[in-house]
Amino acid sequence: MTERWPLKRLMTEVVGSGTKSAEDMTREQAAEAMRRIFDGDPDPTTLGAFWLANRWKHNTAEELAAFTDEMCERAEYATPDADPVDCGANYDGKGRTAILGVAAGVVAAGAGTPVVTHSGDRVPTQKQDAYKHVLDELGVATELTPRDSAEMVDETGFGFYYQPAFNPAVDDLFDRRDRMGVRTFVNTVETLANPAGASVHLGSFYHLAFAKKVVDTFEQSEFHDLDRVIMFQGMEGYDDIRPGYTKVADWSANGDFEDYEIETAEYGMDFEEADLQVDDVAEDSARLTEEVVAGDRTDHWYDAVALNAAVRIYAGGDADSLDEGLDAARTAISDGSAVAVLDDLRAF
Repeated sequence: MTERWPLKRLMTEVVGSGTKSAEDMTREQAAEAMRRIFDGDPDPTTLGAFWLANRWKHNTAEELAAFTDEMCERAEYATPDADPVDCGANYDGKGRTAILGVAAGVVAAGAGTPVVTHSGDRVPTQKQDAYKHVLDELGVATELTPRDSAEMVDETGFGFYYQPAFNPAVDDLFDRRDRMGVRTFVNTVETLANPAGASVHLGSFYHLAFAKKVVDTFEQSEFHDLDRVIMFQGMEGYDDIRPGYTKVADWSANGDFEDYEIETAEYGMDFEEADLQVDDVAEDSARLTEEVVAGDRTDHWYDAVALNAAVRIYAGGDADSLDEGLDAARTAISDGSAVAVLDDLRAF
């Protein structure tokens, strides 16, 4: 008979004894815990305690892989004909600096590298602006079925997948997560959903050790089979390269893992994070997206978008270096390819 591990027992016998004495769950225990969470099994008090205990003890890659696979089993996947770069920014959004990923994705698409983004709508805990809100401001459809999202990728080169549509099991946890008041492991695994079935994941981290853990999570996942994972220390935890110095972790399926730095000054770019702050994240990000992709700016906003587009082009394997990716990004802006993608998105 299979041993049963309800969350209360896991709290008492495994994860709930504190940061130093807590034990890690086996893959089977973590998978059962996630199934019970999705099924609405735990008492709300027990669920909150379980989430907090895991936050204190820090989850292993094996646990995160089990959580991720249980989530992916419930998600609705729609794979486009194209193989896009999957951009998994934090769903709870940004509050100070512009979201550059929409503009960067549009420019990358204009250069021939398809890109997919995904987010929810005011996800706990921060409930700030995310990809959806910038696209809404631009007049781009966001509340799409997964099949429509896949068609958007193939028709325009850029696609957006909406969490309530492709990942309803996680969306159904909104109220419980909101009442927690702090991030939980759900905030991590939702960014790893990869709803378009892309072979390349581009994400962000706060510390290099966490980037390695995400790579190990993908390697141990029984659902995902990626060719490449690139993670970097993004602004506000988002998938936007920081001005100045940014640490990057780069993994490929042959087992190679390297870390390196991107220094914007090496590319002739002279600006700081404060220069990328805005008053209204969604509205200002949308306005700046329009201005940059149309070729109406040549300032630090243009540089920031071009560099972030270059990272996407490089991640997708369409450039052998960031310098080559930058050339492709700048060409896509100057020859009108980028703004044509934005026009196609609005018409979709």
